[in-house]
Formats: sequence, C-alpha cells, structure tokens
Amino acid sequence: MEKQKTQKMHMDFNLNNYEGDAQAEMAAMYENTLKDFKEGSIVEGKILEIRPDSVLVDIGYKSEGLIPSEEFKDLENLSVGDTVEVLLESMEDDEGMVVLSKEQAEQQKNWERVLSEFQEGTIIGGTITGKVRGGLLVDVGVEAFLPGSQLDVVPIRNVDEYVGKSLEFKILKINTERRNIVLSRRELMEDQRREQKKVLLMEIKPGQMRKGMVKNITDFGAFIDLNGMDGLLHITDMSWGRINHPSEMLSVGEELEVVILDVNLEKERISLGLKQRLKNPWDDIEVRYPIGSRIRGKVVNIMPYGAFVEIEEGVEGLVHVSEISWTKRIAKASDVMKVGDMVEAVVLNINETEKKISLGMRQTEENPWDLVADRYLIGTRITGKVRNFTTYGAFVELQEGVDGMIHVSDMSWIRKINHPSEVLNKGDEVECVVLEVDPNNQRISLGLKQAQDDPWSKISEQFSVGALVNGKVSKLTSFGAFVELAEGIDGLVHISQISEDRVENVRDVLKPGQEVQARVVKIDPVERRIGLSIKAAALSDEEFEVSEDMLTGLQPGEDLVDLAGAFDQAFGQNTGKAQEWHPGQ
Repeated sequence: MEKQKTQKMHMDFNLNNYEGDAQAEMAAMYENTLKDFKEGSIVEGKILEIRPDSVLVDIGYKSEGLIPSEEFKDLENLSVGDTVEVLLESMEDDEGMVVLSKEQAEQQKNWERVLSEFQEGTIIGGTITGKVRGGLLVDVGVEAFLPGSQLDVVPIRNVDEYVGKSLEFKILKINTERRNIVLSRRELMEDQRREQKKVLLMEIKPGQMRKGMVKNITDFGAFIDLNGMDGLLHITDMSWGRINHPSEMLSVGEELEVVILDVNLEKERISLGLKQRLKNPWDDIEVRYPIGSRIRGKVVNIMPYGAFVEIEEGVEGLVHVSEISWTKRIAKASDVMKVGDMVEAVVLNINETEKKISLGMRQTEENPWDLVADRYLIGTRITGKVRNFTTYGAFVELQEGVDGMIHVSDMSWIRKINHPSEVLNKGDEVECVVLEVDPNNQRISLGLKQAQDDPWSKISEQFSVGALVNGKVSKLTSFGAFVELAEGIDGLVHISQISEDRVENVRDVLKPGQEVQARVVKIDPVERRIGLSIKAAALSDEEFEVSEDMLTGLQPGEDLVDLAGAFDQAFGQNTGKAQEWHPGQ
C-alpha cells in the first residue's frame, strides 16, 4: 500500500511539475494508458516482488496486483524482473490495487487453444483428475467432464482406479458460452473396435486359439472380448465336468485363451470353447473304467431316482436308487446321501455314445440274498415280525432287508382269509414255515398255517359216520346251516336234513348260537367236509343207515358251497341257489 501511494504521489508530482500545454499532454497520455487496459483481457506484467504467499506484478497500470503463490506451478523458478501473462480481472479492488490471475490467464489461453485446435468429434488427450457426481473430471488443458457411462464399453465398478491416468478421449460436445467440454472414451473405443472387428472377421477361423477377456457373465455362459468383437462361451463348453453357473469358473475382467468353435460371418457370431483345449475324458472310457471295476467318486447331484457321482472331471455315473442297497428300502436317493459325499461304487454298464455310466453301490457289499437259500431251507420253522400288509398277504421281516411273504391262502386251515389284518397285526411276532425260496427274484414264501396243527388231519379220529354229535349253529345260509363241532371244525346240515317237515327258509327253524344234535353222514378229510343230518339224529343206531337223500347237497359238484361263500350267504346274500362248498381254501 505504501508503495502504491508513493507511486500515485510520484505521478501526481510529475504532473504538477508540468505547466500549461505540457501538463495537459501528460494528462492525456495517462488517460490513454487507462483506456488500453480492459477487464477480462490478458496482459503482460513484470514481477516486482516474490513473497511467501503471493507475487507482486506490475502491468504498467497506475497500481500493481498481488497474485496468490499457488497459481504459479513453477514458483521456485521465478525471479524478480521475469515477464508473465496474467488476466486482468478487475481494475481496482477495495485497496485500490488491480486484481490479476495467472491461473485464469492460462485457462483462457488453453480454452482458446482448444477451440482453435479441436472441435466436436476430434480426439484429445487428457488426465483424469478426480470424481464428481455422475462422472469424472479430465484435464485436457482446460477442465472437461467425462460421464461415468462413457468411461468404457463395459460397466466399471471402481472408477477410482482411473483417477490419475492419462488417456485419449473423443470430444462429444463443446459449449463455448459455458466453457464446457463433454468427453467420451467409450465412443473412441467403439470406433476402434469397429475397425478391429473388420480385421478379426477376416482372420478368424474355427480351430484357432485366441486370447480374450471376460466381458460379461450370464446364467447360460460368458461373453468374451476378442479385441474387436465378442464371442459366446456357452456354459456347456466351459468344462468337461459339471458346473452350475459360469461364475464358478470365470470372473469379469479375467483374461483367458479360448478355442474358436464356429464363426457365422452373416450374423457376426462367434462360438467359443474352453474345455476343448483339454482331452475329452470320455475317450477310452471303457479301458479306464471296465465293467465290474470299483471306483470312488463324489456325489455332485441328487435326483429322486438316483445320485450322480463324479468319477473324474467331466465323467459322471448314475447310481439308481435300486442299486444303492441290497437290504434297505430306499424311496429317494436323498434319504441316504447328499451332495459332496464321497462314495464307492462298481461300474455296471457304460454307454460311450450317450456318455452314460451305470453304477452300483450295493455291489460293493455282499448280497444277503445269496445266502438265503442256505439259511432258510424249505420246511424250516422261523420267527419274524409282521412289517407290512398287502391285499393278498403279509410281509414278515426275517432279517434286515430280507422279507418273506405269507399269502392269505396260507394263513388258516379252517377259514378263508380275505385280508391279512383279519388274523395278524403289524408288529406281531409270528412263527412260520419256509415254503419256497427264490433268491434270483428275492422272494421267500412263508406259511402261517403250516406252523400249526391241521385240525382236519385227525378228523377221522374225532368223528365217524353215524356218530351222534352236538354242536352250535354258527352260520345260516339259504341252502342249510353250519354247525360248529369243535374249534375250527364245522359241519353242514343241508336244508333237506333239518326236519322231517319241508323247510322253505332255514331261518324259520334254526337260529345262530342254537344248540343242535345231529348225526355225521359224510366225512371227507381231503375236501375238508363234514355232512350232518339233524333228522337222522332221531334214529337209533340200529335204524341209522346212510341213504342217498342224506347226501343231498353234499356230493361234489352238487349242492355244496365253499366255506367263504357260505359265510357270505350267511351275512344276507341269499341267492336261493346252492353252490359247491370248499372249506379251508
């Protein structure tokens, strides 16, 4: 300030020393000097003093200006007396000094240089200096804006990696009024890729090996940048082994070498392969894994019908649920194993054409059915637990995984069984007799009644033709009544042998539970039949003699019904027609 006042006083003094025309001439010159300076113009100035925080510059005006030291990039190289170009921001500040800027002068010159040398669509070099909302700032001599979407042809997750890098850009737009420049690196790269694409399509051929970079990953594969255009690496061509998603093998930005599988010039499509760089593991598969050989592998996938086991990378075999265990009844493979389990198996079959291998886990263990013929001899008495029912019989567990079946026809000597639940309960311990063993079909036939005494085997010792017997009416049918003589032994009184009087309806004469006396008129142990006559009970032993009329309805093929049929009739199914009777079967 003191210097400024001294200069002003010095100028006033000089003017005052002139008189008349000389003083007027000096005043005119002073006014012209003021007119030569315009705010916003670039002027030359001389450095008068270099201070720690500022530089004093004289532009030949009535006062000097102070410029902040940070505006001088090469402050250490400056000397008093050096000439510099500065921007005249204002003729006078509050302290009477001119306002100057070295930085704005450089920006102004750079802006004018950019406008003179570059235009929209041209290429310019610059350095990325930092991030702003929506993009990046780039120093191209002046500050320019690079939108985030224009940084690269692929989305960039971490733009911080680009700060400080010097790159080339394409000028998208220049706004002279706002002094704003918008850049694009992406358009420049796409222009370059179009040229590279033309060259690539002329050179590329199936079978070639090409280097590329993973550009994008999808569920079905990955797009690989081949430096000119993208090729598709399908998930099925990534590995000979099983992969669930391409991201298990690849990552965006990764560089790799691929095989050109197919080139469609018309559609400009390129198919790539990664696994083709390696030998197909299915070659000579039957030599490496002959049928019957034992393998160890990892469960890689489980389906309801079985488990896929990886024998080596790219080679899988299927263990069907039926081949998991000899003894356990497995409904789903997931009941006994999970993905990642290591298992042992035996090769059962190989189909190299369809790339299928059948494996068996149970074949690694001894088959218990190979021993059943020796362990369960026909006629042997065994004990087992009733495990399950079917409509035709009951399954009895003899040992883990080995069941025998009792057919309903082998459950009782004395009655026909319609369902096994009529005589058995699940969980019952039962004694049976082995009737038949079929290891090949994994079947053992058992008999429940065969483990018990047949009440008909000694029937002749209990009853004889002509003997008087007492019994209780057990069932009524349209053709007669069944009388229980002993446990499990019924005799049939035909309707014609109930009374001397003609009987139209059995129910009119006899009632269930009624005690009756009758004579035995027929015994057939083979057919398990006893014929009775209530009428004959009234005869004396001397008078009794078997007659044809006593055997009415008791002859084979005549008026006999099977016991089960008789029971059905007794429960209200009166057809009025007698049928053949075969009790016990």
